[in-house]
Amino acid sequence: MFPGYLFLHHALDKESDTEVRKARGLVTILGESWTCREAVPDEDIEALQRLVHSGLAAAPHPYLREGQRVRITRGPMADVEGILVRSNARKGLLVLSVGLLHRSVAVEVDCTTVTAA
Repeated sequence: MFPGYLFLHHALDKESDTEVRKARGLVTILGESWTCREAVPDEDIEALQRLVHSGLAAAPHPYLREGQRVRITRGPMADVEGILVRSNARKGLLVLSVGLLHRSVAVEVDCTTVTAA
């Protein structure tokens, strides 16, 4: 699902950090040092585990944040840009604004057709 990433559920001390660094293909471990490693939130790991066990097909998708400027990639609104206000697994709320008028409109879009602008 995430090629090149290894998720480890283990408290790292200096010795285990050294052993993990010996893993073939390892580029880096997230965090400044073995005493200050970054952790992926449990709820993110649990969501990924549920997806794996669900048997549903999953495909890579660009990382999008609410409030980010995005572009629709296909369909009748292809190449239109706006701000992603809300997103979930299927639908997102895209806001299109006319700055000069200080007016906006919102439309629900299929989040699989949206990419970062």
